[in-house]
Amino acid sequence: MKYGMRHDSGQSALGPVRASGCARFVLDWRTMKSELDRFLRHLEIERNLSPHTRAAYRRDLLECFRMVREDLGLEEGEVLTPERFDRVVLRRWLARLHGRNGKTTMARKLASLRSFFRYLVREGDLAANPGELVSTPRLDRYLPATLTVDEMFALLDRRTRDDLLGLRDDAMFELLYSSGLRVGELVGLDIGSVDFDQGLVRVLGKGGKERIVPVGTMALDRLRSYLDLRGEGQPGDPLFVNARGGRLTARSVQRQLKQRLLQAHLLRDASPHALRHSFATHLLDSGADLRAIQELLGHASLSTTQKYTQVSIDHLTKVYDQAHPRSRKRK
Repeated sequence: MKYGMRHDSGQSALGPVRASGCARFVLDWRTMKSELDRFLRHLEIERNLSPHTRAAYRRDLLECFRMVREDLGLEEGEVLTPERFDRVVLRRWLARLHGRNGKTTMARKLASLRSFFRYLVREGDLAANPGELVSTPRLDRYLPATLTVDEMFALLDRRTRDDLLGLRDDAMFELLYSSGLRVGELVGLDIGSVDFDQGLVRVLGKGGKERIVPVGTMALDRLRSYLDLRGEGQPGDPLFVNARGGRLTARSVQRQLKQRLLQAHLLRDASPHALRHSFATHLLDSGADLRAIQELLGHASLSTTQKYTQVSIDHLTKVYDQAHPRSRKRK
């Protein structure tokens, strides 16, 4: 399955390569799905992406194929060839997304399409990536939601029950903030993931990447209290379990956090990820090195971590405007 580049004659950027005596190859709808299955196996085996991430790629690409077929007016049984994915088609596809999705979602779907065609180029099935024909939508500046230090103390010090589930919640919220974990990383921890002697936790992050993160004294103390009441378990047992003894889910953590926020009289709609953002922002405010924060968070790129600098700058500017006598506007 080889395809050629666009020529000045006006042929498609992905027009079929013709060889003398060779029949024209067209990629129909069934073949597109077959290529998608190959791509998803590549994401699983070679890139070690999670089932959740692979499912997101699949949804994005199937939606794109369906919308392109609709835009082109293809009937059931008509072929969808790679030559259809030119600049006009892709811009029309993005325009349709604009009416229903935000810019971040649009950028993600375009990235999924680019990754798919990049894989086909690597495999020798395509000569060029049609996803490069259009620009990524300019994203709005995104600042992560955080809690203040005082709000974090109010949240973590609000102990409403001393039974097993109450101690579990105390431990998991403390650990989220202490080590800056993603909620998926938190619920994936086993008992053996925590080294109480060294004060460390072994985390399996995105893409199956493992990292070692420090755990604060308060978090270790609350983990010990929780495990002491729960009883001795095996290293491979889930660290945080539900009332039935099964591994806790991310949705359950979100639900328990909402309850704890209400109990602490914090009128904020904070997610577990806000505790991770607060961890990074508070470290940066206290003078921690940005590279060190990148390692703690498990970010592959420093640019991902740099968004926290803007949060700190905005906070400092607000404090300056409120406190400095020459910065305040005269009434």
